[in-house]
Amino acid sequence: MIPREPEPVKLLHGILYSDEERLQRAKESLVEHFGAIDYYSEPFPFRVTGYYESEMGSPIWRLFISHEPLIQPQQLAEIKVTTNHIEMELAINNRRRVNIDAGYMDVGKIVLASAKYNTQKIYLDHGIYADLTLFYAKGAFHPYPWSFPDFRSGEYHYAFLMIHERYKVQHKNWAQQQNRSE
Repeated sequence: MIPREPEPVKLLHGILYSDEERLQRAKESLVEHFGAIDYYSEPFPFRVTGYYESEMGSPIWRLFISHEPLIQPQQLAEIKVTTNHIEMELAINNRRRVNIDAGYMDVGKIVLASAKYNTQKIYLDHGIYADLTLFYAKGAFHPYPWSFPDFRSGEYHYAFLMIHERYKVQHKNWAQQQNRSE
């Protein structure tokens, strides 16, 4: 089989935050770098771990956004480097108030970017790994044994389905354009 370029994917961000004003500034910066937001979830209380409290304070919330423009999956490492810079620009005394988990969704999975090595993660570039987080089957997203506890809980299921619906429409339009140009 001849290798082909990958199909475009849906850029999404899971955002942990403890400071509403810095969240707004993070969203503005994300739009500036990656394009318009086409989905914005409700905020979810983040209570699965106290890991971030010493840095971010409490309470901590999580929400998800997706961007209108599709991306190529190989852009994920550079996107994560950019989101790390955004986090530090918004930090107070080098303590983040916003943590941006960059990732993407395709028709069958959600992949998050990570700067931390683990056995299931695949190295991309710039010190960033791809972390296979959830897979899509039979109309639902399902966790892997290594998925983060909050992703395993199903609490974000509706948000991911809403993003998936947007992506399916965009992917169909992209595929139709490809067929016309061939």
